[in-house]
Amino acid sequence: MTLYLNDLAMLSAVGANREEIFCRVQKGDRSGLFLSEKYSSQPVFVGEIQTDLPEIESKYSVYNCKNNQLLLAALSQIQSTVDLMIKRYGLDRIGVVLGTSTSGVRNTELALTSVAKHNVKPDLFHYKQQQLGAGADFLAHILNLKGPAYAVSTACSSSGKAFASARRLINLGFCDAVIVGGADTLCRFTVHGFDALASVSDGLSKPFGKHRDGINLSEAVALFVMSKDEGPVKMQGIGASSDAYHFSAPDPKGSAVISAMLMALAEANKAVEEIDYINLHGTATPLNDAMESHAVNKVFGHKVAVSSTKGMTGHALGAAAALELGLCWMLLSDTNEEGLLVPNINEDILDDTLPPLYFVKEGQKLGRKINSCQSNSFAFGGNNVSLVVERT
Repeated sequence: MTLYLNDLAMLSAVGANREEIFCRVQKGDRSGLFLSEKYSSQPVFVGEIQTDLPEIESKYSVYNCKNNQLLLAALSQIQSTVDLMIKRYGLDRIGVVLGTSTSGVRNTELALTSVAKHNVKPDLFHYKQQQLGAGADFLAHILNLKGPAYAVSTACSSSGKAFASARRLINLGFCDAVIVGGADTLCRFTVHGFDALASVSDGLSKPFGKHRDGINLSEAVALFVMSKDEGPVKMQGIGASSDAYHFSAPDPKGSAVISAMLMALAEANKAVEEIDYINLHGTATPLNDAMESHAVNKVFGHKVAVSSTKGMTGHALGAAAALELGLCWMLLSDTNEEGLLVPNINEDILDDTLPPLYFVKEGQKLGRKINSCQSNSFAFGGNNVSLVVERT
């Protein structure tokens, strides 16, 4: 069964909607990343969404956290498509599957701080705000949906895996349409956690740069409507694998990553030459970029246009896969007639010790409409996903 991505909503540190994000990323804009001490004991570069967000109604106060505010803001961007699906299929035939790694953990941090300092728990705090499934539950409640609603949490591949789950719900006949994507927000837990792993950059991140030293953590939300109804983009192939090589380090050979990419290509019935652009996981950590360079070169050689967009958006963890698939969705738009690509921005020279790849430079164009894109996301424990999408 052919499934389609009918609509898309995005917010990130780079912009408050998909058009703004796409425009700024194409220009190599890094202004969404800035130094902050809000989430750590020393200044680090983060990508924080600072646009005004909608308030959550008091009757949903148990869900009141920034993560769910992001979801509410994103929902408003695709509301008309969601309403159309509800009218066409009914409330019991629409599902919600979201990826996240932190949900509303920031609220728990603030509550614990309040108790430690003043022995008072904030009135508005509720444990549900930090539950991983809270976002899916929240969207289902406010839309009165009766279909399956749940979360996938596999660290940095979370929202990529959500697409596999959403597709399965439709293919098995449980749903006719699914709101699918991911949302993650900044908190001290993740910033200090990645710092303990020596994975946080001292400056702006440098994906595939010679002097790369780690990530810039960020936040984002991206929501799609996936359905059987024909739409502008086809969900063509999903490849998933797990190498279980190490808790936090990738298998340097990238064998399972190669398997995931090949699986996605096989499902999409695509030869490597038919992929016009690959959005790399590209965290700018020494080990990840080395592994991914090896794996992508092994499968594609060095002729397919590639880039990591994390040099502009930061690494949005559980939301990263959906955000980056959203950029691919935009690349495939009919309005992108000259095939303008998104660049690999690192303000550094490329690491010439890595296997060569064809990195996109700012302003580079394919010279025609882009037909197919592939997007990679990898996570702790060797949890890998690769997605192939195609213009209708």
